[in-house]
Amino acid sequence: MRILPALMLGAPLVAQMAAPVQERADRFLSLVNSGYQALTYVQQQASWLASTDVKPEHDAGAEWAGKAYAAFNGSPALITEARELLTHRKELKEITVRQLERVLLNAAEGPMTKPELVAARVAAETAQASTMNGFTWKLDGKPITANQIDDILGKSNNLEERRKVWEASKENGPALKDGLLKLRDLRNGCAQALGYHDYFELQVAKYGLTTDEMLAFNRKFMAELRPLYLQLHTWVKYEMAKKYGQPVPKAIPAHWINNRWSQNWTGFVNAVDFDPYFKGWQPERIVKTAEAFYTGLGFDPLPASFWVKSDLYPVPAGGTRKKNSHASCWHLDLGTDIRSLMSVEPNMEWFETTHHELGHGYYFMSYTNPNVPPLLRDGANPSFHEGVGELIALATRQIPYLKGAGVLPADYKVDEMQVLLNDALEVAIPFMFWSCGTMPEWESEFYAKGMPADQMNARWWKQVHDLQGVEPPSPRGEQFCDAPTKTHINDTPAYYYSYGWATVFKFQMHDHIAKKILHQDPHATNYAGHKEVGDFLKKVLSKGATEDWRKVLKDATGEDLSTRAMMDYFKPLMAWLEKQNKGRQIGW
Repeated sequence: MRILPALMLGAPLVAQMAAPVQERADRFLSLVNSGYQALTYVQQQASWLASTDVKPEHDAGAEWAGKAYAAFNGSPALITEARELLTHRKELKEITVRQLERVLLNAAEGPMTKPELVAARVAAETAQASTMNGFTWKLDGKPITANQIDDILGKSNNLEERRKVWEASKENGPALKDGLLKLRDLRNGCAQALGYHDYFELQVAKYGLTTDEMLAFNRKFMAELRPLYLQLHTWVKYEMAKKYGQPVPKAIPAHWINNRWSQNWTGFVNAVDFDPYFKGWQPERIVKTAEAFYTGLGFDPLPASFWVKSDLYPVPAGGTRKKNSHASCWHLDLGTDIRSLMSVEPNMEWFETTHHELGHGYYFMSYTNPNVPPLLRDGANPSFHEGVGELIALATRQIPYLKGAGVLPADYKVDEMQVLLNDALEVAIPFMFWSCGTMPEWESEFYAKGMPADQMNARWWKQVHDLQGVEPPSPRGEQFCDAPTKTHINDTPAYYYSYGWATVFKFQMHDHIAKKILHQDPHATNYAGHKEVGDFLKKVLSKGATEDWRKVLKDATGEDLSTRAMMDYFKPLMAWLEKQNKGRQIGW
């Protein structure tokens, strides 16, 4: 921790006012980048331990490291100097300005102009993570894991069993409610100390947007995709009513859908069930196959330390260790220490998820280069990181790749419309109305508009109903709190729209790769082994956050962010659905 006092003495460098402003900024940022990288590693190592082995002592370590990290990033001296230097932005290089702006964005997460507020937030974040990671769900009085919940929802045809396990999956909500309300005040307080109205506004500032601009983008995406969503929603509810022997509902009961939050709709296209083809696979083979995808594009192998330090597989049956159930990839030192936290099992979902998570890892590796200072070792905007992972996940769903990777036999025949239907349901269209609809609409109201504590669940289900066309199996009063059952509401707040943007981004990038680079049908594309695809991706990934995201995307694809490619991809499906749904009640 001796680095902190040294850095504090080096800033704000007021005594060097006579020096040229660029030189002064360079000296300041050299100190800041050094301290930022060192303390990021300390904080990430502690968080990793708390996520992979949930214990009170590890939570305490994460809290201590979080406070040190916040104390550095939120230093009043750093804030003062960055603000002063930015008054001379016309005299500074673009990359310098971007680093100084990042200093202030980082500071807003924990401004030490209000140290008691920051300390309270770090403690509250740690406590919330501990509650979330250490929670034990129960079904009929017996412990059940997240993977087991998902397995039952994925396989059971018994509506009563489905309802019980769906309700069990929401048991952690009430335990998280008070902590979330406390965090709202603390997060908003931190953002307000740096001049933002609320925490949601701070997060969208990372896109260079206001809250209203972000919500307008999201609503435009949904408006463009809504005709297709209505057709999908109608087809699904008629199919499920037939499957379960029930009357056709207006809104879809949540426990009819395999996903706990109805964010993607799996299992409706039996012709595209790839899970049986993973019989005999070991989890290790899935991770090695994903790495081989990237090396085949010309990327380097993962660092040797990845295989030693990652936590890739489920805790063995009977094991007492608890770990976070959400898949993630970590860039602990902003250098070569890259790890992934997963619970890989041999099925299609984990095959796809593993390719996605390693996409983050290869993004980390690409921008870890001398042209990208540690402060800017990040995606061009937050959605780019998710977009790269999602792009590769889309590539892994392509039949030619699945054959080449040894998942499907060479003579596998498929109904192309069924594949397209499956892609729309599982990874694209319903997900957009969750990620760009329910999540940001609820969170923006929660942070920006002071949503009352006694209306949290009512407001949540209003968004789910109005935007997704889904309703709970029975009324969910305020004794429940279903929003924080989604991990991101607790530990990655005001962020989820990034996944929706990533979905738009992936189709735009895939369209360019398929048509302009590989000259293949976007519905049957195989990236594997094509170094020219790797070269294209490296140009985007290696820039990190050194350029404005709009420029990076336009330079890469020739287009601004748009659902055009996404709508083109599903155009044949729209025509098919309209025929299937002729004479049916559309919508809810």
